[in-house]
Amino acid sequence: MPTPTVRRLQLGHELRHLREDAGCDLGEAGRAIGKAESTISRLESGQTGLKRQVLEQLVEFYASKVRVRVDRSFYLGLAKGSEQRGRWTGYRAIYHKYARMMVDLEADASVINHYQCEFLPGLVQTPGYIQAMRAEAVRQVVPDMDDVFRARAERQEIFTKEEAPDIGFVLSESALRTMVGTSDVMREQLEHVAKISELPNVQLQVLPFDARIHAAARSQSFMTFRIEAPGNSGPLEFVYLEEHHDGKYLDNREDVELYNRLWSRMVGAALDPVASRDKVLEVAESY
Repeated sequence: MPTPTVRRLQLGHELRHLREDAGCDLGEAGRAIGKAESTISRLESGQTGLKRQVLEQLVEFYASKVRVRVDRSFYLGLAKGSEQRGRWTGYRAIYHKYARMMVDLEADASVINHYQCEFLPGLVQTPGYIQAMRAEAVRQVVPDMDDVFRARAERQEIFTKEEAPDIGFVLSESALRTMVGTSDVMREQLEHVAKISELPNVQLQVLPFDARIHAAARSQSFMTFRIEAPGNSGPLEFVYLEEHHDGKYLDNREDVELYNRLWSRMVGAALDPVASRDKVLEVAESY
């Protein structure tokens, strides 16, 4: 079953398309159930939910305005479990609030693409690298490392789980060469990256220093997610941009297309997967 976050996003995605098929704007939809326009907007963006009775009323209103049959139970089914609490307690409490949606998108995605500069992505980090990153962090609050390792190991299960996603990595050469911890930590970490690159659902490439790509494009790490939707409205697609103290999620079609094009350019400019694995092992040997 998808995470509660993704179920809310899927429900909002489907309701937005149903509203558009019904020819209604946000205000008209809100008035139909006695809610503000902003409530419908938050509902469609997955930020809030509705009580079952109110959701039924909204779906019934839309159904009265479209010519095709509307499966009301489909929308109510998506709503089930979308309000579960407690997912971010215990060891999962180590995640900053802004990163929690990213973790849920990652868990349910069918395709993940990740460009990373300066340091290695969390999905491929070893315990030694994680501990060194934490020791060198600017933030003073250091969570229990057992919780950190457990949470990270849970994320990394996506590589080998049933119906594992297709995962693409483009790593800047600087991510391989930026020293984190000791030489032993770096050598072990890069050998692990090379091993990950051999998985059948992983394509890992290195963007070398001399790659012909605009310098500004190198400086912003990003992730893209594609999550299959159960209805007829097409998949969910998101871009995630993480800064030092915050994260930003983009799902506007133009933004998603922009980053998809940027990803294609990164892939085209990077070394091919075989040469990339050789490069990772070459840098590992240098440590």
